[in-house]
Amino acid sequence: MIEPRFDEIVHAPNRLRICSMLSATDEVEFAALRESLGVSDSVLSKQLKALEDAGYVTVKKSPMDGRTRTWAALTPAGKAAFNGHVAELRRLAAGITVEQPVE
Repeated sequence: MIEPRFDEIVHAPNRLRICSMLSATDEVEFAALRESLGVSDSVLSKQLKALEDAGYVTVKKSPMDGRTRTWAALTPAGKAAFNGHVAELRRLAAGITVEQPVE
């Protein structure tokens, strides 16, 4: 069972879309992320850095076709954060309330 949990880091629109794309596969190449999001290299780099700093994404560079390509992948912590965030969004959209503890 996935515990619904709002995650401020994942919630930013571009980061949410990045996590969504990465959750569907093992890894995605930087250019494919950039094209899908319709953002500049610097915008994507900044968003990936925020996810990487949170421990949600790994970024690796590897040579391919005479060039260095950059690949991004969700970490287990990133998958858990994304899945929990999506579960919380679903809970909110359904109008389900959570009982608040009495203090």
